[in-house]
Amino acid sequence: MEFVIEHTWDSNLVTHDPVKVRFSPGDGGMKMEVSAPFFNDPPGPPGPSGHPFPRLWDYEVVESFFLDSTTEKYLEVEVCPHGQHLVLLLSGRGQAFQQGLPLVFTACVTAGRWIGEALLPWRYFPPNVNKMNSYAIHGSGKGRTYEALYPVPTEDLVEGQKPNFHLLEYFQDFRLQSIMGEGWIQPESDLWTGKC
Repeated sequence: MEFVIEHTWDSNLVTHDPVKVRFSPGDGGMKMEVSAPFFNDPPGPPGPSGHPFPRLWDYEVVESFFLDSTTEKYLEVEVCPHGQHLVLLLSGRGQAFQQGLPLVFTACVTAGRWIGEALLPWRYFPPNVNKMNSYAIHGSGKGRTYEALYPVPTEDLVEGQKPNFHLLEYFQDFRLQSIMGEGWIQPESDLWTGKC
């Protein structure tokens, strides 16, 4: 299942070849593959490739969020063309209770594009995922660009509004079974037990 990020967060069309995010079955989880233009702006984070990096959202990243809209529990996965990643578990809008979880992730840059592949373990997903959104960020200063698979509709924008990727009301329907098969049952996760 492939998704194409064709708009900025505020519903304008992107002016470059769009970012693509693909989900498919993986061994013990869901595979997330990214194909995106490589802007190299800002420069890569000062941390080792293949490791979590705090505040990765300040760099060039692609992010996917997986939400249970009835409880506002969600998984946020950020990946970077330089090989760093950041996984957050959130319970309530913008309320992370775990971050920096390990992730098998590789990235490579070739011919002005970057390709990344991550395996998202099932234990990272909250129960009953039913919505998702994906984002891409690049650029520095006034050239910072925030893109969204499901952007804020033009008619909902208010003067002075800034990009916010935790506007859960704009996430759209998503079922893990559409990737894994209709008979598939999501494994239970110890990471979410007892989280309000």
